[in-house]
Amino acid sequence: METPKYKIALIVGAGEGLSASLARLFARQDIRVALAARQIGKLGTLCGETGARAFACNATDPDEVQRLFGMVEREIGVPDLVVYNASARARGAFVDLVPADVAQAIAVSAFGGFLVAQQAVRRMLRNKRGAILFTGASASVKGYPQSAPFAMGKFALRGLAQSMARELSPQGIHVAHFVIDGGIRSPARVEPGDRPDSMLDPDAIAAGYWSVLQQPRSAWTWELELRPWVEKF
Repeated sequence: METPKYKIALIVGAGEGLSASLARLFARQDIRVALAARQIGKLGTLCGETGARAFACNATDPDEVQRLFGMVEREIGVPDLVVYNASARARGAFVDLVPADVAQAIAVSAFGGFLVAQQAVRRMLRNKRGAILFTGASASVKGYPQSAPFAMGKFALRGLAQSMARELSPQGIHVAHFVIDGGIRSPARVEPGDRPDSMLDPDAIAAGYWSVLQQPRSAWTWELELRPWVEKF
C-alpha cells in the first residue's frame, strides 16, 4: 500500500490554535506551508517558526481566492494539500438576527470553502492527486439555540465535503471533513484541574488530520469526529 506524500500545503483561515498546530506538523514533515488570512500581521511568529509564507485573502471574494492561488503557485508551487479552517458566527435570538450578519457568517463558513476548494481541485485534477480538508464543528451535525447562522454554515460545509468526496475520490483527490465536537484548548482557555482532557488539544487534533492524510486510497475516510470525553453524542 502506498502512503500519500505531500509537498505544498495551503491553510486558509490561519491563526493561532488548530491552524498553527497544523502548520507546525506539516513543516516537521518537510511540507512547504502557505498561510492565508484576512489579517496576516498576526502570523509573523508562526511563519518564523515554520518557514511558512503568509498571504492576505478574503476567502469569500472569488477574485481574491483566485489571486491567492496564483500567488502561492508562483512563489511556492501548486498546493497538493489544502485545509479550509475559516468560519464565522452571528449569535443571538433568532428573531433578532441581522440578515447581513447571517449572510456573512454563512459566506465565511461555507461559501469560502467552496471557492477555495474549487481553485484547489482545478489544479489537483491535472495530476489526479491531492487532499482537501474541511474543519467542521459540533454545529456541523447539531444546531444549538441562538446559533442558527453557525449551524447553517457548518451544515452547508459538511454537505459540500460529502458531495466533493463522492465526485472526486475516483479522480484521486482525498476530501475529508472533521467534526470538532468540543472546545479547543488555548493559553486563554484551559480546562479546570478536576476535568483533565475535557478540552481538545490542538496538537492532538492536528495528529488526527495527519492520520487521515496518511490513509491508503483503498480505505479513505471522508469524515472524522473528534471530541473530548465530556461531550455527549
